[in-house]
Amino acid sequence: MLERFAIEAGASEQRPVRIFFKPGIFGHHQVGRAADIYTVNGAGVDAWKQRWDEAMQRAARAATPLDRRLITETEEKENLGWRLYKVLQRYGRWAQPYGYPIQLFGPWTRSEGPWKPISDFLLRAHRDHIHLAK
Repeated sequence: MLERFAIEAGASEQRPVRIFFKPGIFGHHQVGRAADIYTVNGAGVDAWKQRWDEAMQRAARAATPLDRRLITETEEKENLGWRLYKVLQRYGRWAQPYGYPIQLFGPWTRSEGPWKPISDFLLRAHRDHIHLAK
């Protein structure tokens, strides 16, 4: 999936996309089962989310539908945090332990899914990174 993300994001040998992740540290009792992604190309996932929110606010205030669409399409193309989340969402087969949400969540979960009714606690705990587990 990360390779697919890099290709879709236009990465090359001359222009790589860098992702910083750590093995899951909170509640991840099985080694190698989970990871938390914190940065994409040197910017924190929370910074990518802030940029996303600001663009969506600009789009909501745009004078015309064309302006709204251009703002949204530009952000979808350039926001590597959102793009990574969407690739993970589209192509991942994430675990869903009994009684728990699908194990892909981060700052876009409530709007993008796959588990939109995420609790406020989980959403706050993952506002600065993307959590994924198999």
